[in-house]
Amino acid sequence: MLGLILLYVGAVLFVNGVWLMERISGREVAVINILVGSLSLLVALYTIFVVADVKTGAFTLLFAFTYLWVAANQLMGNDGRGLGWFCLFVSITAATETARAFSALDGVFGLWNAINWSAWTVLWFSYFLLLGLARNVQKAVAGFTVLCGVFTGWLPGLLILGGVIKL
Repeated sequence: MLGLILLYVGAVLFVNGVWLMERISGREVAVINILVGSLSLLVALYTIFVVADVKTGAFTLLFAFTYLWVAANQLMGNDGRGLGWFCLFVSITAATETARAFSALDGVFGLWNAINWSAWTVLWFSYFLLLGLARNVQKAVAGFTVLCGVFTGWLPGLLILGGVIKL
């Protein structure tokens, strides 16, 4: 399921980055955020209740809820400050997993996992700066979101789904 979820996380981050570049409207970006947020929610619930991997499911829920909140903000016209503060919570949580991942490096996948967690920690912190504190960082956050979409989601997802990377 990792390849599936990463492919769609790559898509949502890419499209959200394009939206932050003001190339598409907020109402349009809501569609992919609902899709990926719902898919991530289902995967998280399956992971928690069927696979019995609460930790992975809990982390997946953090990101699922982010995408659903982005969609809700776009559809309801909210300013995103509450989401920004939630992103700080996600960033701090991701930082703890980053530290754990680097301390338990095991092969190429372990290194990739630690780097991904690092990127997501910084990305969600940048959303906190943009939304929660209203800092003027939208252009930088937009570019970093697109890069994270491609390199932490889309490409790894494709490689896993294509069987190039075996887990």
